[in-house]
Amino acid sequence: MTETPQAPELVTERVGHTLVIRINRPEARNALTPSLLASIGAAVLVAETDPEIRVAVLTGAGEKIFSAGMDLRAFAQGGNFNSAEAPDKEGRATFDRLAAGDVRVPVIGAANGSAVGGGFELLLACDLVVASSAAKFGLPEVKLGLFAAGGGAVALAGRLPLAVALELTLTGSTFDAARAQQLGLVNAVTEPAKVLETALEFAAKIAANGPLAVAATKEIVRLAAEDPGRGRQRSAELSAIVFPSEDAKEGAAAFIERRPAQWKGR
Repeated sequence: MTETPQAPELVTERVGHTLVIRINRPEARNALTPSLLASIGAAVLVAETDPEIRVAVLTGAGEKIFSAGMDLRAFAQGGNFNSAEAPDKEGRATFDRLAAGDVRVPVIGAANGSAVGGGFELLLACDLVVASSAAKFGLPEVKLGLFAAGGGAVALAGRLPLAVALELTLTGSTFDAARAQQLGLVNAVTEPAKVLETALEFAAKIAANGPLAVAATKEIVRLAAEDPGRGRQRSAELSAIVFPSEDAKEGAAAFIERRPAQWKGR
């Protein structure tokens, strides 16, 4: 008897200068396993290190679920979600940097469906988010005797008024895409069939800009959101790198000559 090959739990596709990273476990509601976290990290590392890739788009397979969060079956069976115990340490380390908002490449979350628990935390780690109008979001960990240890509680506390952050984390209730946009947690809400298309439109706009300038801008804005003083300091440091760069000269020349810039990333 021939066994049916198992589909990979993560698939990637290049679209221009964008790497689309797709969680591919629709039969398990795209739940996150230890190996999947490392695979996501490994894909993001490719996007970070490949000079032809300027943006990553993170999405899920299927039409209803972006990710249901931690795979509770894997957890109950002793699956080790501890970073220190991950077999693929480089992939897991990159995933941890992604969760902390510390990867160089811009990452766009394309929420093709609902995202709860770790799935929602994964979206909160993205730089931009496009959400399906049918999607629901939430951090229900407290209902399971857990808490949002993947960065969700910290992210909401930093981005929302205290009362709202406490409401969402203490009740564990879900909320719709319209409220997520109202709270500033997603950038755009679109019909389900156009989520990836819209995310790729955002990606193309970002990819058309100077890579050095984009990386510097992302770092400065994220730093300044937490510590304005540190953001100003880093802005001064990066100015000394970006402004004398070949890309800066090319950007000015392209503007004067009314042509698309040919970026070199240096």
